[in-house]
Amino acid sequence: MLQGCTASPFAGQQPSDPPPPTDSTAPTAPTNLVATASSGTQVGISWTASSDHVGVTGYMVERCTGNGCATFVQIATTTVASYADSGLLNNTSYGYRVRATDAKGNLSSYSNVSYVNTPKGANSDTTPPTAPTSLAAAATSSTQVNLTWGASTDNVAVTGYFVERCTGTNCSSFAQVGVAGTTNFSDTGLIASTSYSYRVRAKDADGNASGYSNTSSATTQASSDTTPPTAPNGLAATASSSTQIGLTWSASTDNVAVTGYRVERCSGASCSSFTQVGSTTGATTFSDSGLAASTSYSYRARAADAAGNLSTYSNAASATTLSSGGSSITVSITPKRGGLTVSQTHSFTATLTNDGGNQGVTWSSSGGGSFSPTTSTSGNAVTFTAPASAGVVTITATAVADSAKTATATIGVTDLAGVYTYHNDLSRDGANTKEYALTTANIATPSFGKLFSCQADGAIYAQPLWVSHVSIGGGTHNVVVVATMHDSVYVFDADANPCVTYWSKHLLPAGETWGTYADTGSSDIFPDIGILGTPVIDPSTHAIYLVTKSKNTSNGNYVQRLHALNLADGSERSGSPVSIDSNISVSGTCEGGTSISFNALRENQRPGLALINGVVYVAWASHGDVDPYHGWVIGYNASSLARTALLITTPNTSTAASYCRGGIWMSGAAPAADSSNNIYLMTGNGLFDANTGGSNYSDSYLKLSTSLAVSDYFTPHNQFNLDGGDTDVGSGGTALLIDQTAGPVAHLLVGAGKSGTFYMLNRDNMGHFNASTDAAAVQTWVSPGRSFSTPAFWNNSLYYFGVIFGSTQPGEQYTFNTSTGQFNTTPIKTAVGLGFPGATPSVSSNGTSNGVLWALDTGSYGTNNSQSGSAGPAVLHAYSAADISTELWNSKQGTGNAAGFAVKFAVPTVANGKVYIGTRGNDNTNGSGTVFGELDVYGLLP
Repeated sequence: MLQGCTASPFAGQQPSDPPPPTDSTAPTAPTNLVATASSGTQVGISWTASSDHVGVTGYMVERCTGNGCATFVQIATTTVASYADSGLLNNTSYGYRVRATDAKGNLSSYSNVSYVNTPKGANSDTTPPTAPTSLAAAATSSTQVNLTWGASTDNVAVTGYFVERCTGTNCSSFAQVGVAGTTNFSDTGLIASTSYSYRVRAKDADGNASGYSNTSSATTQASSDTTPPTAPNGLAATASSSTQIGLTWSASTDNVAVTGYRVERCSGASCSSFTQVGSTTGATTFSDSGLAASTSYSYRARAADAAGNLSTYSNAASATTLSSGGSSITVSITPKRGGLTVSQTHSFTATLTNDGGNQGVTWSSSGGGSFSPTTSTSGNAVTFTAPASAGVVTITATAVADSAKTATATIGVTDLAGVYTYHNDLSRDGANTKEYALTTANIATPSFGKLFSCQADGAIYAQPLWVSHVSIGGGTHNVVVVATMHDSVYVFDADANPCVTYWSKHLLPAGETWGTYADTGSSDIFPDIGILGTPVIDPSTHAIYLVTKSKNTSNGNYVQRLHALNLADGSERSGSPVSIDSNISVSGTCEGGTSISFNALRENQRPGLALINGVVYVAWASHGDVDPYHGWVIGYNASSLARTALLITTPNTSTAASYCRGGIWMSGAAPAADSSNNIYLMTGNGLFDANTGGSNYSDSYLKLSTSLAVSDYFTPHNQFNLDGGDTDVGSGGTALLIDQTAGPVAHLLVGAGKSGTFYMLNRDNMGHFNASTDAAAVQTWVSPGRSFSTPAFWNNSLYYFGVIFGSTQPGEQYTFNTSTGQFNTTPIKTAVGLGFPGATPSVSSNGTSNGVLWALDTGSYGTNNSQSGSAGPAVLHAYSAADISTELWNSKQGTGNAAGFAVKFAVPTVANGKVYIGTRGNDNTNGSGTVFGELDVYGLLP
């Protein structure tokens, strides 16, 4: 020891261990909650487990009853990620949500809500019990009422009784408070000197419910309560203006119940002569108005109960009113921006500061709509119902205490009914001109980004489809329909965050699985093959039409099936599905015999489906040019699914080549159609001899009748060279231009293929074939980029994203001159190009204004025939459609905006202020990943 130093009394001791840290971190919220009715009286729910940095100890399961219900009650706890809820009523709607807990009692946020309807009883019993009779209620104490009633009868057996209660004289808002197995029930934990009313109904084993019994009321006995409430605490006073001070405090407790608070005030600094200036009936806030400016006031509060017992006083709190003039109140709104469909409802919340009396705001809107309620206090939501007509609505929250203090939100209201088909409509122009929420001004990093994602079981190649105002999940909702390469279909809520799944269907029969690239001889689509072509939805019946591809696990045989599903619940419609297999055959010599049968393995259902005049048209090509294959088109009656028409593009042999081909793939585009129900499509490499009386139509633009007869066609003069160089015409899709009211040609179509040559054709006289020239075309021009996409057309501009192999190619905007009927072939270009496979863009606009061009860079799609690569995120780009050299935003900007990993030829869907894109989740195609399909949703940030 150093001389002059004093030894510590703890010298030689080891320091004690610090106390263990307190766990205050809540588990993550459960995800992907799905409820499924297994019978008329039982619902099974399952979800993806939560995680916690220490450990999840259990889950709390909550349920509500009724269409669109939102009043949840906890019904159970479980330690696993599933629960079976039994004893329910048949033919009844229920909603479920779950939250996780840990050992310290920390609670997670709620999962998504899943709604389900129990079916009618599975047995033959549909007869409900008789109603209970002679219900009598008797109060036995200040906190208990006993019930008795006459037993119900049933044709099989009564299994129990539901007991419901409401509070107050002449009350009518009944809620279930218990279930009884006998004809008596004790209701406890009630409030003294309070009137309660009761009713009872019986149920049987099949969930049939009787009518209600009579209503019986009783008033609990008076209490001999002499215990006062605890004192209020945390009293705080805030001056909100020169004449007003607001008070808040923490609630008191009482052995029975707190019935209200008394508020007292005194004036002047250090005052002590308090007098009562007001009271509340339970609220823990108070606004004191009519005060003098620049004056100090002090306050205190005390609680009271029903017996008149008074608590001791709270702490005293003081505030000085402002000098004469405006208040210090501030108002903000959440959300600040967004999109709604006509008559759709949405919650809005105003948050105020310095609103001392907690007077809140009044709500108003320009452009129509209504609020319920029309006023609210800080942090409490109101429900806005959008107007019945489209437009832009400004919502305003105005402070009650100071009408000069407001906040606004801008909401676009759309009357778009749906995006029912590939690239928006039968013209395949890709334009949604009913977009009122998204503008060139608000698509920017501070206000636009990724909102949420929905998980699926496989890669999503098909374009997502969007439908408004669907009766589903116990209410009316906008939905998005997604199909996967695992032969599954999902219907998600188009707006709910976190994601809500209304239903999903796995369309594989027992003993079958989805297809695989290894069987096709091509890895161009890798690794799984299921639902590849974009489905189509009938707007009038809400039937979803799609084609699955699957493999028999016993014999390895492939089959394709056309399904028609009901949008509301995923059930198969009458006659669905129908098989598409070798039983379908046509006369033809191209495969060496006298007939050609459909080959479900070889034929690749890549194009989107088309619904034209009550017929569903389905088209096919190949997997990576693995012979033999043909271009097939088959029509099916939309109601019966009976086959109505068939076309094969290369049925017969020719001296030109030893193969057939003529596939219809168009990089996923669907056949187009005009107002006269003529059908237009493009074919790929293969045999062509139509000019000499033959029946082969490779490398051609075809115009077909509804019976699939070729009524007109155009084939480039160098078709033989195009075929030999694998530069097929049909690598891209065609768009029909808006019918011209002026100019030389009224009805036009435009498209391009692998050569990069654009052909604009007269739909009324397409020109057939001339071995020397393409002069029959209205206009031709060549882009540096090869086409693996469908162009978009809006406001007399054509938008195209071509491909230069091994490099990038800017997007191009070609302007159409309505007087000359010609395009300006010097395009406006994007500043940065995209790699293979380019992009099929979509346009959103409010009529001819606020046009935005959306393009998805899917270059990081992973493994295919050309490479064994690792997939990476798709990148969503937004450009000004007036001038695409101006990029507004892309998903590499900001944080949290990255999309799932890319799939080739994916097309963005834009509707109601949101952009929906299909991805492969985090599956990199090389064996790494846990999410194999993901719908990403972008939109205006709240």
